[in-house]
Amino acid sequence: MIKRFVASREAILLVAILALLVLVASRCPGFVAPANLANVFNDTAPLIILALGQMVVIVTRCIDLSVAANLALTGMVVAMINTVAPGLPVFVILAVALMLGAALGAVNGLLVWKLDIPPIVVTLGTMTIFRGVIFLISDGKWINAHEMSAHFTAFPRMQLLGLPVLSWIAIAMVVLFFVLITRTALGRAFFAVGGNPHAAVYTGIDVGRTQFFAFVLSGALAGITGYLWVARYAVAYVDIAGGFELEVVAACVIGGVSIAGGIGSVGGALLGALFLGVVKNALPVVNISPFWQLAISGSAIIIAVAMNARASRRKGRVILKQAEHLA
Repeated sequence: MIKRFVASREAILLVAILALLVLVASRCPGFVAPANLANVFNDTAPLIILALGQMVVIVTRCIDLSVAANLALTGMVVAMINTVAPGLPVFVILAVALMLGAALGAVNGLLVWKLDIPPIVVTLGTMTIFRGVIFLISDGKWINAHEMSAHFTAFPRMQLLGLPVLSWIAIAMVVLFFVLITRTALGRAFFAVGGNPHAAVYTGIDVGRTQFFAFVLSGALAGITGYLWVARYAVAYVDIAGGFELEVVAACVIGGVSIAGGIGSVGGALLGALFLGVVKNALPVVNISPFWQLAISGSAIIIAVAMNARASRRKGRVILKQAEHLA
């Protein structure tokens, strides 16, 4: 078991993150102070949440490039609701964000499932549509801090046991998705569909329906993150989180989630997001140009894809061996 862990992608990523922290600490010891590391984790929390949803989608042999646009649209909608009804409780706002995000994810899922359109085409299209809708409903205007109620913006920043609520939500999602992936029939179905969709059919799994649920989950997480993002930064506008979908996909790929489907883990997605978060926060501290972040992230992606290509498919979760023989 120890040898298996040492050879795992999660172990390699963990070592890479620790090595990066040691290098940065040699030049700026304050970076590894517990309070600063907590801030780094909090900054990375939105990426962690979105990476979990993206992981589920990629595992089913799909991809969701609309997550950042979903985040932006949901964030704008709840911000506009807050300006009209500033006394609305936070739990109601969270429920609206969750349902709207899930509905937008369901649109992607239905187009992939019922019309059999390639996921990358669907989500590229809806990404543009969602951004367009933001412009239409906001008339291109920003919603700033002075237009938002105090309790609306305070929720993600509230401290609980030394961490902001935003960080605790990310931790809760990691635990929830770990249980979903490892302990439920739906979690096993995600890997079955991604590993061998033809064999999955023989076991009674509806491939299209399973991919639909993956998109709904991804959309729901994007919706929640939309409120948290807008409330934390106290601003909502058309281009919010522009290009963030690429970081989300990168976190998954770096974390060992195979673009070919069927291989991935919650731990890998978490560590992939943390790796990018540490890189993003560490480079300015050691006076390295932020543009190097793109080079480092791109290199990590290429290395990760190369490792995935060399890895044997036997290392994935094979849960339909008998059905595969029947096929």
